[in-house]
Amino acid sequence: MSLIVTIMLFFGGMKSTEAQSGLIQKGKASFYSKRFHGKKTTSGERYQNDKLTAAHSTLPMNTLVEVTNLANNQSVVVRINDRGPHGKGRIIDLAYSAAKTLGMVKSGIANVAIRVVGVNRKLVDPATAALFPLNNSLEPRLSPIDNI
Repeated sequence: MSLIVTIMLFFGGMKSTEAQSGLIQKGKASFYSKRFHGKKTTSGERYQNDKLTAAHSTLPMNTLVEVTNLANNQSVVVRINDRGPHGKGRIIDLAYSAAKTLGMVKSGIANVAIRVVGVNRKLVDPATAALFPLNNSLEPRLSPIDNI
């Protein structure tokens, strides 16, 4: 799956470090162990179990991504602040609180769809902005996303 996205980015003229609103990727998600709490991320921030953050291999830092667990249709918006995941075959590593919101803590891994909804901490689509009010913390959206 990541090969397909890489090819799309290459031939589509989009650099891998640019985020495109609505870009959808499907694959496996995992989450950080609680033992990483307080460790530095690639962005220089300290990882916090209770924040809605994630690691992605190519999306720019501070990109807002909606992650939907395909098994139960629960969704959450996370902010990319790290590089990864380092587990083979995974497309995103989530903070513990995001994984808990998606109902994947027990299984450890979930099939997910991710969709870019914002860049540089700003929501891109005005229709989406109404669903995710910008305040100090983004609340998880528990209804399924459209067009998966």
